[in-house]
Amino acid sequence: MVKQKFFPNMSEKTAHSDDKNFGQITQYLKDAQLSHKRVIPPLQDWHPKHCGKMDLVIMANGEWWHEGQKIERQSLIDLFSSVLWAEGDKFYLKTPVEKIEIVVEDAPLQINRVDQLEIDGKTYLQLMTPQQDVVIVDEQHSIFFQNYQGEQRPYAHVRFGLNALIQRACFYHLIEYGTLFESTQGETELHLQSGDYCLHFSV
Repeated sequence: MVKQKFFPNMSEKTAHSDDKNFGQITQYLKDAQLSHKRVIPPLQDWHPKHCGKMDLVIMANGEWWHEGQKIERQSLIDLFSSVLWAEGDKFYLKTPVEKIEIVVEDAPLQINRVDQLEIDGKTYLQLMTPQQDVVIVDEQHSIFFQNYQGEQRPYAHVRFGLNALIQRACFYHLIEYGTLFESTQGETELHLQSGDYCLHFSV
């Protein structure tokens, strides 16, 4: 069903090429992974040629689908997410030798954990993805709202132009860490503090 919805005209030749790209990128990432430690390659230093599109979809709910099949192996998703790259409104898997376009329905990453931590006597908000991306909320990694299919949803900037959707349960934790005020217009506002950085939202 998913394959028909997103790629109704994909030919056998395209599918064969897609299998090759999928396998090549997977092998490259496995060869490059020297340890279990999460490492993001220096994608900004790589300038490969565009090598077409791959039948790979990151769904709005965070699921990854390849050729109509959900990818169940978290280790494979972790590998692919480490080479996610954004240019404008398009997304790619990027290696030193190729750049393959993929489809992202909403945000390419998800925030599934929120914590507070103390650094030099100041309290910061820390966000984390299932792939172990760790983000300290600041001006470069801010929290913001934008519309997706008529719904205002919270996001945070992670890296290389990639944003992450903050899952609902995590946003409730942010509310617990913040302070609620009533504005002069009678609206409820959420104030969040991360170090010296302060954010204000209407909720």
